[in-house]
Amino acid sequence: MKINGIELKWLGHAGFLIKNSRVIYIDPYNIKDGLEKADLILLTHSHYDHCSVADMDKIVKEGTKIIAPADCQSKITKFSVPIKMQIIEPGQELDLWDIEISTFPSYNIDKHFHPKEESWVGYLIKTNDVLIYHAGDTDVIPEMQKLTGYKQSDKEFVALLPVGGRFTMSAEEAAEAARVIKPSIAIPMHWGSIVGSKDDAQEFVDLCKEEGIKAEILEKE
Repeated sequence: MKINGIELKWLGHAGFLIKNSRVIYIDPYNIKDGLEKADLILLTHSHYDHCSVADMDKIVKEGTKIIAPADCQSKITKFSVPIKMQIIEPGQELDLWDIEISTFPSYNIDKHFHPKEESWVGYLIKTNDVLIYHAGDTDVIPEMQKLTGYKQSDKEFVALLPVGGRFTMSAEEAAEAARVIKPSIAIPMHWGSIVGSKDDAQEFVDLCKEEGIKAEILEKE
């Protein structure tokens, strides 16, 4: 998918590649060999399917910057090349090159898998007049109200929302999140691997369209 000069690829599960003048990965997991080396890797939390050292090892190069919550630090051992690492928590803002990054709360409301006190994150990535929201492993949370109305005529707002259920939102709950934040386009993630199926992704797309929200399933790269 290309939006305003940005390339967005789904790598399976919660993993994405964002490319403009830089190469950015979010939560790479079970990715194929031979992908472009990363300028920046964003990790939402320390669970093995989001903070995968084996997958990061495929894409790091000298100087790759990894941004992650504190409990990822102990999991990330030395790579074969020197990298940079920055520890973050919800509510921080970073400027890197031509990219603005904000960390956003990401947690479960009625499940124990992703407690709020862990300070795990989603990301808001703004570049080329496009805002991409990667929600991380979350439920519908009150903080999402802050994202309502970002969409403007001269900007695109892309929401990457988990739909697999059990550990995160179900398709129906993710569609509720989309109704709250009103993105230009919503893309389902966190399905097709450990939990969730294409049926969940399709249900999400159908529910979004009933609400007048554009939604699309990306094919795995």
